[in-house]
Amino acid sequence: MDKDTHNIPPGAAGATPRTAVVTGAGSGIGRATAQAFLAAGYRVVLAGRREAELQETAAGHPEALVVPTDVTVPDDVERLFAAAAGTFGRVDVLFNNAGVFGPTGSIDELSIEDWNRTLAVNVTGTMLCAAVAVRHMKAQTPRGGRIINNGSISAHTPRPLSAAYTATKHAVTGLTKSIDLDGRPYGITCGQIDIGNAATELLSGISSGQGALQANGTTSVEPSFPVEEAAAAVLFMASAPASANVRSLVVTASGMPFGGRG
Repeated sequence: MDKDTHNIPPGAAGATPRTAVVTGAGSGIGRATAQAFLAAGYRVVLAGRREAELQETAAGHPEALVVPTDVTVPDDVERLFAAAAGTFGRVDVLFNNAGVFGPTGSIDELSIEDWNRTLAVNVTGTMLCAAVAVRHMKAQTPRGGRIINNGSISAHTPRPLSAAYTATKHAVTGLTKSIDLDGRPYGITCGQIDIGNAATELLSGISSGQGALQANGTTSVEPSFPVEEAAAAVLFMASAPASANVRSLVVTASGMPFGGRG
């Protein structure tokens, strides 16, 4: 078997089905991406804390495996990837998507407990999942694989009163670069997608009602775009051949206050 066979698009003639692990798969971007992977012919391992929501995402698909997981718990993460490899034989893609927004407030208003909880999910959880995925990708035959980290446009520019979340997403960017560099000898690539205003239930208040707090102190309703398009972008990154890596991809709603002066 050629060393790049696991990166042939799943629908191609003679392709071996690839396995993707998606964290935070119970809702939002994670759910949409897991379903996009399934529709594209991947075997998909759905991870998240809420089993009922994961089962809703899976919707009885025969190539979906539900593994309730808290990404901040090392034993849970080990069990997740053991289940993926044990059921489907290998791990080809990790979409490191689980995350929380964390507390709202300026840096002097944040409690250490809220700060640590945000880092635990967004940074430590991302690190733990990547670490175990890399171990599997190094050991499997053919070895290699792809990790995609869900960053945020907050990895570029913060919203007001989001110090904890913004700090974690800058940290994810550093992790992405280091994982990609260290994975080179093993055929492991890592990229990051930074998404702005995908229309999920969690972000529904931004595109309706009062809107979102702006840098000038006002609130404004902002445009959004279908979450399925964010999922399609992740699938595009995952489906690149082993000889290519989408290192960084920014996808935002057209006209959202991100570039320029707002």
